[in-house]
Amino acid sequence: MKHQSIPYSREHERYLRKCRKRAVLVWTCRIGLLVLLLGAWELVAALGWVDPFITSSPSRIAATIAGLYADGTLFYHVGVTLWETLAGFFLAVFLGTFTALALWWSDSLRKVLEPYIVVLNALPKIALGPLIIIWCGTGSEAIVFMTVLVGLIVAILHMLSAFIATDENKVLLLRSMGANKVQILTKLVIPSALPAFISMLKVNVGMAWIGSIMGEYIVSKAGLGYLIVYGGQVFKLDLVMSATCILCLLAALMYFLVVLLEKLLVRNGRT
Repeated sequence: MKHQSIPYSREHERYLRKCRKRAVLVWTCRIGLLVLLLGAWELVAALGWVDPFITSSPSRIAATIAGLYADGTLFYHVGVTLWETLAGFFLAVFLGTFTALALWWSDSLRKVLEPYIVVLNALPKIALGPLIIIWCGTGSEAIVFMTVLVGLIVAILHMLSAFIATDENKVLLLRSMGANKVQILTKLVIPSALPAFISMLKVNVGMAWIGSIMGEYIVSKAGLGYLIVYGGQVFKLDLVMSATCILCLLAALMYFLVVLLEKLLVRNGRT
């Protein structure tokens, strides 16, 4: 069944046009600011105000990326890091959400485990690097494990807080109507926690990249983190800056995909 277009009042149409113009202005300012920063960076390097060997420059970064593409290693290193990051991201989100559900389900289990979760969240994950190498070896498994470790506790704490924050009056209303705990979970708790879930995804995007690069710092034979470490060791700072810029681009793309998912969920929720 096709949805008929809803007629809007003139005031609402003006409001929608204003929102569209504001969105265009925001994107124009974002792109303009990026172009301005890159142009200023290139200018000060070209004029010799800073040493381009130390700070690099957009043109040198572009040449380095072109060189990586020419020798066939660019997409290999990007693919390695992207696979490790996505695997750790999805595992952390799934395990964190499932654990939070289990802790919401059992008050006794939550009271027992909550102090340990807080302590694990405060623990510097890099300190576990030697143990992770012993447990998982020196391959991608260790890097994925590090990524999961960094994002898991964040996912648990975010979702547990959202589940606990469910309106108690609505919970009592469903109980008075004879709803069991499974029905309360599926009909009220999970839907009300959807905004917190999207927020957790946004946070875990950054945590996943931190975890994967941290893991590649410790043990890696390929990937963007490996390029950063290698470039720093041999003083190829153009390579370091190039890998860092690619990381920023990939992280931004992953974040915008989460934003797109949020818009789709909101749109479907309204229809």
